[in-house]
Amino acid sequence: MKGEFTLKQYNAKNIRNVAFAGHAGTGKTSLAEAMLFLSGTTDRLGKVADGTTVCDFDPEEIKRGASVSMALAPLEWKNTKINILDTPGLFDFSGGVSEGMRAAGSVVITVSGKSGLAVGAEKAFKAASKKGIAKIFFVNEMDNENADFYKVFEELKTVYGPMICPLVVPIVEDRKIQCYVNLLEYKAYTYKDGKTTEVPIPDMGHRLDGLRTAMNEAVAETSEELMEKYFSGEAFTPDEMILGLASGVRKGEIAPVFCGSALTLEGVDQLMNGLIWLAPYAESMAGETGIDLNGNPVELSVNDDAQTAAIVFKTVVDPFVGKLLYFKVVSGTVRPDTMLLNTRTGEQEKIGKVFTVRGKKQEEAPYICAGDIGAVAKLASTNTGDTLCSPARPVILPGVAFEEPCLSMAVHAKNKADEEKISFGLARLMEEDPTIRYTHNHETHERIVSGLGEQHLDVVVSKLKSKFGVEVTLDVPKVAYRETIRKKVKVQGRHKKQSGGHGQFGDVWIEFEPCDSEDMVFEETVFGGSVPKNYFPAVEKGLRESMKKGVLAGFPVVGVKATLTDGSYHPVDSSEMAFKTAASLAYKAGIPQAGPVLLEPIGTLQAYVPNENTGDIMGDINKRRGRVLGMTPDEEDNLTCVEAEVPMAEMGDFSTLLRSMTQGRGYYRLAFARYEEAPANVAQKVIEEHKVEDEE
Repeated sequence: MKGEFTLKQYNAKNIRNVAFAGHAGTGKTSLAEAMLFLSGTTDRLGKVADGTTVCDFDPEEIKRGASVSMALAPLEWKNTKINILDTPGLFDFSGGVSEGMRAAGSVVITVSGKSGLAVGAEKAFKAASKKGIAKIFFVNEMDNENADFYKVFEELKTVYGPMICPLVVPIVEDRKIQCYVNLLEYKAYTYKDGKTTEVPIPDMGHRLDGLRTAMNEAVAETSEELMEKYFSGEAFTPDEMILGLASGVRKGEIAPVFCGSALTLEGVDQLMNGLIWLAPYAESMAGETGIDLNGNPVELSVNDDAQTAAIVFKTVVDPFVGKLLYFKVVSGTVRPDTMLLNTRTGEQEKIGKVFTVRGKKQEEAPYICAGDIGAVAKLASTNTGDTLCSPARPVILPGVAFEEPCLSMAVHAKNKADEEKISFGLARLMEEDPTIRYTHNHETHERIVSGLGEQHLDVVVSKLKSKFGVEVTLDVPKVAYRETIRKKVKVQGRHKKQSGGHGQFGDVWIEFEPCDSEDMVFEETVFGGSVPKNYFPAVEKGLRESMKKGVLAGFPVVGVKATLTDGSYHPVDSSEMAFKTAASLAYKAGIPQAGPVLLEPIGTLQAYVPNENTGDIMGDINKRRGRVLGMTPDEEDNLTCVEAEVPMAEMGDFSTLLRSMTQGRGYYRLAFARYEEAPANVAQKVIEEHKVEDEE
């Protein structure tokens, strides 16, 4: 859908790529809406609750009142282009955060002035630190009577230390905000009806002095020269303050704190000014390092005249223009009607029109320069994470690091005629959202869809219906059990059938015994030609086909050695088919006598949790019949890794419980390890369920 907006072309010095991240409900989308309105980009202030914001335009977002995907919203402010990358706060949609962080040079982390530092803000800070991009805090909801900026500020200082630097603070009297003070300018402002008015700074005594001292100390830390000047008692010049702060923010040594209200527009202009002063401009990000086709490093500069290299960081399957690819130009310029190489596929793609995107609207652009963000349609073979580059300089850029899906469910069409549509619809949704996985389990004959949580899969179900007309239900997936034996037995399988003319005759004696193999091991010890050698393959085939279905609950049989020891044949009536049938009769007679047991899949679990949750998580693992093997501190994430072995059948709701138990801080990895004999009560339940299914 094409829009009515028009943007000027900016160079990399005047472009800021800023991701908005933080806990759900802290006002990221509202903040983007406020900035769009204040900059004159939009002529009305949309509201999340009304479904009228630029960034939450998807029907799912309007219905839920929350972002489920990353949205792009460029604006112009004081001769600078700010590309806002508005990311979801709900953990189930962290794929959008990964996309936004990949394209951003800085991140604004929203924090509630009421509830303070929440897990979503912590995770955003950690993600930005890992990527090495600047971090800026905005304490939102200051219009709420329960907001307490100074309490939140002290909480930030406690967690992140001296890097927390106050820049805009409220002056509060009788629980009401009188004005906001910009400590950098040392000016005070009031806000009413969207208008900003400068007012005299109230006499706050030591409190403002203390905050300005904290700011000066942060600036002094950025260079030896400024440190010397600070200790000599000289005041910093305004330019020294701005340059010192900008340098510290860019190096990750300073995290400035702004505050205000996205709903009433209080303090939002101060944040916008701050982004221009402090947020790294695209050119200052010093390009990226990719690799060439031989794996050698390639240094790229943010230069319009260099060979082109761009990273595709998001895909939208748009009903109007088809597949729309969002890209960030790392080097060179992307222009219409040029050929670019996709280094993943090795194919050249013709770039048609290029677009600037704001929410759901696109506008044609003459080009997208180095450091800027744009979109291109109708590139069939290009996906999220791909590099598009000049064929004259092939380069592969780092892709987008997505979380692995942790919740899997079986998906069934309500209407049998729609079964095949599921695959098509999910394939399209996976193009948009790489955190979705879809597989077909040939053992259980179920289609399995995986995602980042219950809400994530709920959106997948909703989109399948709204976009592709397929109604589906989700169920707990069946577990791929196995069967084996515990005893050694020897049985006869004899197949004799006479029906006029040639008959059918096959006779075998087979010894079944347990073994360590994952598969069936077949041997023969026949002497004297009682069973001719040419029938051995038929006997083996009959056994292998039979062992696809066990006698307890119909699961494949493993760990069995079958030895053909004896038998007899008829020179006329014997055939391969007869001996194959005889082998299957021996299987049906022997396996029930050989102590058959059910095997369940066991997984190796690595659960990463805060220290205070280790006891609870170990208790839960024990309830799931798991065995805790040990604990290892993970210093990088400041979490403890609890290692355990657990039955896979017990892990269906583990992701939901872990998230709830750790308030979203924890995560886990689970990998299949081996099969073990299931306890008698578990085996009996599975066998009974199998009988019911067979009767149905």
